Amino acid sequence: MEKVKWPEGKKSAVMFSFDLDGDVIWRNMSSDEPNAEKLIRARSIGQYGPNRCVDMILDLMDKYGVKATFYVPGFVAEHNPDVIRRIADAGHEIGNHGYTHERFVEKTVEEQREIIEKTQRIIKEITGKEPAGFRTPSGDWHVRTPYILSEMGFSYSSSMRGDDKPYYTVLDGEESDLVEIPSKWELDDYVAQAYSVYPAEPSGLDRISCYRNVQDNDIREFRGYYDMGLCISFLMHPQISGAPGRNLVLEEVLKEVTSHKDVWVATGSEIAEYWKKAYPRKNRTNDENVERGEV
Repeated sequence: MEKVKWPEGKKSAVMFSFDLDGDVIWRNMSSDEPNAEKLIRARSIGQYGPNRCVDMILDLMDKYGVKATFYVPGFVAEHNPDVIRRIADAGHEIGNHGYTHERFVEKTVEEQREIIEKTQRIIKEITGKEPAGFRTPSGDWHVRTPYILSEMGFSYSSSMRGDDKPYYTVLDGEESDLVEIPSKWELDDYVAQAYSVYPAEPSGLDRISCYRNVQDNDIREFRGYYDMGLCISFLMHPQISGAPGRNLVLEEVLKEVTSHKDVWVATGSEIAEYWKKAYPRKNRTNDENVERGEV
């Protein structure tokens, strides 16, 4: 297998990413519950992210000299503009994450475009800059979503799962300019460490994984990617990984990653732009991309 070439002779690449979902997931999950508007405890779980955890994460990123990418729903940005400014002012990237963490697979093309454009406007009004990256909320996208992103000029997406290095999204049988930076569910802190009894999320689960095991898994995954010269994308949520005990898990992962001086830690935009320069796109048939979860 041909080794990927990273900037300045680095051996592998790492992206630390955070989905700043705030309380929108909890609003969405409880919307069909009786007296949903009164379920403020569930919403407070999400709001803990922008209220407290973002600042703890920013301090930790600064301590280790790491820049991350924060994917933010427009609704969360609207209601927490000062938090978004602090993230941007600290040199981190802000990405588009829908408006209210919608399920894009259920939306029409027109609805999707309106959602993405609305969040682009909101974030630009707050930071002065439109996001270049997109992460689909709720884990999947509509078959036309990448076409919309490409038409709107997005540099990259970090939504799919089918590789361990960046690749070009294939549209109509040809590689487009839209780079995909894939992540994996096993690198998502929400899967292992979210806790909620009402409403249950994950469904039927009212427990969380041992912190030590999660830390060990993350470090072992990083070492595997490092040994093979690949690009690992950690997918986290401030309301999860920013909490004090789990923040210590994140710190141990940061220690491990930054102890390797030949690792390139970068934002999504930096990785996408490098990929376009180092590996110019070429035509590839749609059939060859089906197995990777592309269009």
